[in-house]
Amino acid sequence: MKGALGVIAVIFIIVIAGGIYYYATYNKLIRLDEEVRSSWSNVDVQLKRRADLIPNLVNSVKGYAQHEKEIFEHVADARAKLMGAKNPKEEIAANNQLDAAISRLLVIVERYPELKANEEFTRLMDNLEGTENRIAVARKRYNDIVKIYNATIRSIPANIVATRMGLKQYPYFEIKQAEKAVPKVDFGNKQSSLKMNLCYA
Repeated sequence: MKGALGVIAVIFIIVIAGGIYYYATYNKLIRLDEEVRSSWSNVDVQLKRRADLIPNLVNSVKGYAQHEKEIFEHVADARAKLMGAKNPKEEIAANNQLDAAISRLLVIVERYPELKANEEFTRLMDNLEGTENRIAVARKRYNDIVKIYNATIRSIPANIVATRMGLKQYPYFEIKQAEKAVPKVDFGNKQSSLKMNLCYA
């Protein structure tokens, strides 16, 4: 009888411990998931802020290079995809496409010294560079918390709880290696290097 009670007591303790672990892990994963979402929200704000600057930048270049229709179309298409993205994965892909298109746009700028000397264009480039720096900071914070989150939901036994919760890994904010090279833009006496992919270096 005492042996049976001992077994029951052990089982009871295991069940209680398991329940405590489950709910502690559940709450931890909820917290991490919210941190990832919050971090991505900060990235999203900066990406949309940059997207808002693009039309004015394109219009400035158009004033000097109206015949470069193809690149303007690429920029517009990439921007539309970014604004219409429904999740981080789509937005990251659209942002990479926009980065590549803007890099090509900056190559065109090199052909027009008078454009680089334009005060409005210079101001736009300064605003764009400032936004790139904000994206760099937001992206790092996002990737840092995603690393913790993804590792947690893949580890044993937390992955059991994560599976029951329907949690999946979040994508890292990365770009293709080939898209990291960006031209430098020289504004006369002012040396400015707008690293369109500075946040990914």
